[in-house]
Amino acid sequence: MATYDELMAQAEQLKKQAENVRLQEKMQIVTELREKIARFGITAKDLGFGGRASRQASGLRYRGPNGEIWSGKGRRPEWLRQALSEGRSKSDFVI
Repeated sequence: MATYDELMAQAEQLKKQAENVRLQEKMQIVTELREKIARFGITAKDLGFGGRASRQASGLRYRGPNGEIWSGKGRRPEWLRQALSEGRSKSDFVI
């Protein structure tokens, strides 16, 4: 029968072995994903990265036709009021 110390040493060895296998599998997955991303032209936006959450974090939500920006808070800027009066929608300017 194994002693406590022997079992603990085996457990530590298995943890190291498991971590090595995890890292190898992770690298294989990363390689496969990179190949598929390149092959299909997948972007961060396609994956949902850099979407609404990052817009809110930056505070910018709308961009005008000439590059103007508005956070969506406070008084509507003149460029947006004019666009709305011309029949455009606020969603047309969402970043």
